[in-house]
Amino acid sequence: MTYLLLDLAFLVVPLALAVAAVLVLRGAARRTALAAAGVALAVVLVLTAVFDNVILTLGIVAYDESHLSGVRLGLAPLEDFAYALAAGIGLPALWVLLPARRKA
Repeated sequence: MTYLLLDLAFLVVPLALAVAAVLVLRGAARRTALAAAGVALAVVLVLTAVFDNVILTLGIVAYDESHLSGVRLGLAPLEDFAYALAAGIGLPALWVLLPARRKA
């Protein structure tokens, strides 16, 4: 199994949460939430790219090349961004979907 297939399976739940959150929100609240989540996702992805390149350069982590797609951002393989995507998509969605948050 490749890391990319594992990542895709891992991202199913955050994507489902995001769809549910978008369906719950309406109008300006939806636009505001999507904009905030987009900014947060961009920040998390940039920080992930920087940090991953540092730890790969220092030799702290390494990957089995036979399981990688070959697409890289600097030294960081594309597959390494799955956890950042999951956090950047799933956590804002959970925030919207939490019952206490919706009542406020």
